[in-house]
Amino acid sequence: MSLNNKVPPSGLPPELPPISPPLNDQQLNSLQQTISELSPQQLSWVSGYLWGLSQAQMPASEQVASSVQVALAAKPAGKLSIIFASQTGNAKGVAEALESEAASQGIAVQLYDASDYKGKQLAKETHVIIVASTNGEGEAPDNAIELHEFLQSKKAPKLPNLQYGVIALGDSSYEFFCQTGKDFDSCLAKLGAKSFIERIDCDVDYEADAVNWSQKALEQVKQDLALTNSEAQVVQLPIGQSSPSPYNKKHPYPATLLTNQKITGRESGKDVRHIEIDLEGSSLSYQPGDALGVWFENSSDLANAILSKVSLSGVESIELDGKSLSIHSALVSQFEVTAANPQFVTKFAELSGSKKLLKLAENKDKLREYANQTQIVDVLDEKKTQLSAQELVSMLRRLTPRLYSIASSQSEVDEEVHLTVGLVEYQQGGEQRFGGASSFLSCRLDEGAEVKVFVESNNNFKLPADDSTPIIMIGPGTGIAPFRSFIQERDARDAQGKNWLFFGDRTFTQDFLYQAEWQKYLKSGVLNRLDVAFSRDQGEKVYVQHRILDKGEEVWRWLEQGAYIYVCGDALRMAKDVHQALIHVVEQHGKRSRDDAEEFINQLRKEKRYQKDVY
Repeated sequence: MSLNNKVPPSGLPPELPPISPPLNDQQLNSLQQTISELSPQQLSWVSGYLWGLSQAQMPASEQVASSVQVALAAKPAGKLSIIFASQTGNAKGVAEALESEAASQGIAVQLYDASDYKGKQLAKETHVIIVASTNGEGEAPDNAIELHEFLQSKKAPKLPNLQYGVIALGDSSYEFFCQTGKDFDSCLAKLGAKSFIERIDCDVDYEADAVNWSQKALEQVKQDLALTNSEAQVVQLPIGQSSPSPYNKKHPYPATLLTNQKITGRESGKDVRHIEIDLEGSSLSYQPGDALGVWFENSSDLANAILSKVSLSGVESIELDGKSLSIHSALVSQFEVTAANPQFVTKFAELSGSKKLLKLAENKDKLREYANQTQIVDVLDEKKTQLSAQELVSMLRRLTPRLYSIASSQSEVDEEVHLTVGLVEYQQGGEQRFGGASSFLSCRLDEGAEVKVFVESNNNFKLPADDSTPIIMIGPGTGIAPFRSFIQERDARDAQGKNWLFFGDRTFTQDFLYQAEWQKYLKSGVLNRLDVAFSRDQGEKVYVQHRILDKGEEVWRWLEQGAYIYVCGDALRMAKDVHQALIHVVEQHGKRSRDDAEEFINQLRKEKRYQKDVY
């Protein structure tokens, strides 16, 4: 018979099972009254104390038998540990949902941020699920760098008793799709661990696949653990700072757009907007370094253009999530219809028979390059093809929110949130093409209109806890956004730490974002240094990495004083060039070898003194 020892809602201990105890009624009543007032920790201590007393009065032969029974009973029950390696919060969200579902099924479960998990602990685990996103060009997220390296080192323990599963999150538009998840899978297998379920590699529309995989995984875990009679303890670690607001990615807050102000000059080649959104009444809170998730609608005109390419009128119906809606409505509100992706190009190549696209699909590198540079409407233009509404949507990804680095501190703006949004626009065959979310916020959303938002915390991009710590901020273009929040926060907190900003863009007169604010902070002393690089203001192009090299001696001095470095902006070029510049600074001014300089910078990342928010 299996006993269920769940504690009743009253907090009283479980009822004793229907057996005949070696106690009279008075003793039993007295015992029940006593233990009803004890905490779980006290009950555990008392049980051991009473057992010890019993051993002192027991014959030696019985003590041996009893010791065996106690050893068996004391053997820790298996549990499920869930570890998330997350950069922007997606993997964290999947892990938290998985933990919640496991707990609801009575599975002993514990949730870990990868930065809080010690690799050697894996040798003591029975079941582990790793939820891992991939950062940049196949790199591990900042919070998982140490664990990722540890598992590839000679210090990693053998894991013959570990069973594991991996959910890998990524974007197939990138070359190293789901690389971090693949790395964890490979490392664990090499160390002798056994996967109890095949790894899943999820694309940007990951949610449905992750849920299905999680259900199968938990079914297997539940069978494997074979829980003991005593209830497994369910533990949830506090992760970051939680908000009391009921609004999140799945239930966004219907906020109001307050301000949409162009902050680049009339003659600028860029259109950058300062966006202010009203959060009053939402209870949403955020910290400098967090992001705002924005759910957007696609352009109705773009939807019509796509429908025209495949000979659809827009009134045709499709079934989606158990509901019927027109294909036009679906394209506007439910699917990604701007940027293409390799899967879309490949599927359309097969349906259309386009020789050009079929040839592209045979070369993964060229396919990715084409998809990254081409919008869906232009892929459809490669060969006129009639599609049914269902065929069209079968090729499309579901709409996902865009994450924007928050450009304000609540200490300064209270129940508002500010963004710095660069409009994505370019010419294609004589026609103008726009980014989906950026054009929604910049061009199609009127002030006073509703916009659905949520806060996505980013524990990998945070100000130092010690306000006296100096910081170096490197944010060209719209990468300036989080540093506006950093400076507002440090000003509000009267932080004594020095602040140094590197900013760059095309021209001083047209593209110096928030220029008046930076000058104000310089004058007040909140901002100690400001170095700028305007690439087109002279014959030879100058970028932020050049300014870092120019000021290398002082950058090194700040690093010796414990400065934190923050980089925000373009991941493909800027972040890599800045990284190399920092290595050169350490090499030259720290008088270290190239290898030692690289190790120094890598150590800064592990210590969270070098943080990046790149895209």
